[in-house]
Amino acid sequence: MTVLDDWVTAACAELDLDPTEVPVSSVLDVARDVAHQVLRPGAPVTAYLLGVAVGRGADPAAAAARLSALAGSWPVELDGTVPAE
Repeated sequence: MTVLDDWVTAACAELDLDPTEVPVSSVLDVARDVAHQVLRPGAPVTAYLLGVAVGRGADPAAAAARLSALAGSWPVELDGTVPAE
């Protein structure tokens, strides 16, 4: 087990969740996409939004794919700012 596995298991126990139902790779992929293509602080907020959507019944893989696609299409200038409209 890795430290991440240990953390997920402990956090799930604290929240009464089943760690086998946590799509760790999908969450990390979405967080990476947002952090690198939108902005770093958006990664944890987006992970939270993904969790809310899944908690309300969204398919985890489909929601993660939609968020990654949104991040990939996000307009960013070379200096990291959003272009003026």
